[in-house]
Amino acid sequence: MKLELAGHAAAAYAYTGGKPFDASLPLVVFVHGAMNDHSVWALHSRWFAHHGRAVLAVDLPGHGRSAGPALGSVEALADWLVALIDAAGTRDRIALVGHSMGSLVALEAAARLGARADALAMIGTAFPMKVSTALFECALADPLEAIDRVNTFSHSTLAAKPSNPGPGTWLHGASRALMRRQQERYAAAGHGNLFHHDFGVCDRYRGANEAAQRVVCPAQLLLGAHDSMTPPKAAQSLVDALAANLGGGPDRGVTATLAAGHALMAETPDAVLNALKRLITA
Repeated sequence: MKLELAGHAAAAYAYTGGKPFDASLPLVVFVHGAMNDHSVWALHSRWFAHHGRAVLAVDLPGHGRSAGPALGSVEALADWLVALIDAAGTRDRIALVGHSMGSLVALEAAARLGARADALAMIGTAFPMKVSTALFECALADPLEAIDRVNTFSHSTLAAKPSNPGPGTWLHGASRALMRRQQERYAAAGHGNLFHHDFGVCDRYRGANEAAQRVVCPAQLLLGAHDSMTPPKAAQSLVDALAANLGGGPDRGVTATLAAGHALMAETPDAVLNALKRLITA
């Protein structure tokens, strides 16, 4: 579905999960991470769309089917996301689900939406989401090599279990192909190096703790036990901020750790889906 956003020249694309979009239904918004697009949410977006929810699995500006250039900060992306939700005609009952860079966008959007938001799920998240100098240098000198490195770091196994996206799927190869496609399209459009841009957005973001203090909906962090990109300990400040704000108490109550690396939706698709069901349909 294409949406015209107030204040934005280019139309935005969002996948609706295989069902016509119905703004009267409770909404689930899925936000992808760096160098990805809506396709990383295939299983999860389709399940909610076929079980009584409206779905918008977005392509952020400059990614997938949304025109560029990409936006330069998490805050700008959150403003864009709220504008997209408004353009779709949804007023309230909004669940926000984000992965990696998208988790920070979802957090900022939840803070902006206030009581309009029903739930917030942050998958493979951390704060600060720092990027190493070596990876930045590689991104500038040889972005395809940087993509290969990130895929090695992001996966804790070689192939998917017998589930989505299919038995024996080569996780590294599928993710690498998606990232290369994003990089090539962005460069061909004359916008430059998307890899370096996206990881810079993550690295520069400083507002997570302040945003968490403004979140009023139930929230959960889904973290990969074997994640070397955003290890669980790197999310502790978010856990503390959300738990304190939402009354989580000493047991925190806002984290779930899954047997996966950074690519949780591909490595543990069913576990991620089940966690989202419990949070969003509660």
